[in-house]
Amino acid sequence: MKLSEIKKNLDTAEAVNFKLPDGTFVPENFHVTEVGMVTKNFIDCGGVVRREEVANFQLWDANDFEHRLKPKKLLDIISLSESVLGMGDFEIEVEYQSETIGKYNLEFDGKDFVLVAKQTACLAQDACGIPAKQKVSLQMLGSQEGSACTPGGGCC
Repeated sequence: MKLSEIKKNLDTAEAVNFKLPDGTFVPENFHVTEVGMVTKNFIDCGGVVRREEVANFQLWDANDFEHRLKPKKLLDIISLSESVLGMGDFEIEVEYQSETIGKYNLEFDGKDFVLVAKQTACLAQDACGIPAKQKVSLQMLGSQEGSACTPGGGCC
C-alpha cells in the first residue's frame, strides 16, 4: 500500500485498527511512534547496486490504555512527515514489536489495515545459479506413464 492509498482509506475510516497476520489485532492503545522515510542502498548477491525507499510506520503498544489514535490524527502525522521529510508516494512498511521487531507490508480489507508478513528473497537468482521453480499443471501430473492415480489403486 502506498501513502496515497492509506490517506484515501483514512479519509473514510471510523477507526484505525491494525490486524496482524494471525488475525489478532494490535492493541487499541497503540501509538504510531514514527512515520519516516527509509532509504536502503545495497548491492545484491549478483553485484547489482540497488536503492529502495519506503515510508516507515512504527507501531508501539504502550501502557497508555486510554489512548486511541483517530484517523484524522494519523492523517496529520503523515502530512507533516511528507512536508518536512519530502516523502514521495512510497510503499509503506510497518514495524511492530513481537519477539523482535517485525517488518510488514500493509493492505486494507475495507475496514481494517492488515499487516502482511514480508519475506526475504534472492534478487539475483540467475547470477547465483538458483534454478527457477518449474511450474507444473496438476493435470500434467497424472498424464505421465505409470503415474496416474485411479480409484481403488492405493496410491492416494
